Amino acid sequence: MEKSYSHNPVLTREVISFLNPAPGQIIVDATIGGAGHSAEILQRIIPGGMLIGIDRDEETLRLASERLKPFEGSFKLVNKNFKYLKEVLKDIGVEKVNGIIFDLGISSIQMEAWQRGFSIKNDGPLDMRMDRNQALTAKDLVNRLSEMELSDTIRELGEERFHRRIAKRIVEERKKKEISTTAELTDVILRSIPYSRNKYKIHPATRTFQALRIRVNDELGAISQALRESPDVLQRGARVCVISFHSLEDRIVKNRFKE
Repeated sequence: MEKSYSHNPVLTREVISFLNPAPGQIIVDATIGGAGHSAEILQRIIPGGMLIGIDRDEETLRLASERLKPFEGSFKLVNKNFKYLKEVLKDIGVEKVNGIIFDLGISSIQMEAWQRGFSIKNDGPLDMRMDRNQALTAKDLVNRLSEMELSDTIRELGEERFHRRIAKRIVEERKKKEISTTAELTDVILRSIPYSRNKYKIHPATRTFQALRIRVNDELGAISQALRESPDVLQRGARVCVISFHSLEDRIVKNRFKE
């Protein structure tokens, strides 16, 4: 991506109010993305504080580094899946932190990059990897999973009511030709279900795309592991802030906090 981004995340005011960052504190932005939250946090923890930014996406990490240049020396960026939070902190010599933020899901930076294959609106390769060094892609899932596996994935991770129809049509179409782009998959989905623009608040392919993205990146597994390990690295009085965007994430977050 050659484009320059200035990512303004949602709920920034609420995040800052909840975390209440102060000079000298160590805060982890476990999903740094475009560094919108991190920039606001850094303004409040310097002098003496440290922001640790984690992201498995090398491209967004590079953009975050550019945005945070004015705070050089007060942050560390780590290219890793946030589920390895404890390992990351151990590697950089940090035992405890004062706060952690998880802004879950896909970033606008990733969504707007057609070549990443996350978007329904822009045609691109059927990729959906947050970590482009991993092997598994959405194309692999669409063309290799059995009809039952596809149906279960779309139902469980996309909460799509027409999961059986979509899975059946995908298997039928891939026998004729490999499904390799987002536009091709979107077309298959649209031809699988009863479609009326007046009846859908979201694009009919949204839930299937969500399901594939979550499975490709093991998003729910990462969230569960990170939240399970977070208490081990928190100072007394520290806070964890989680922004979730769908019921699957929300369910995991609530269950972990109950524990």
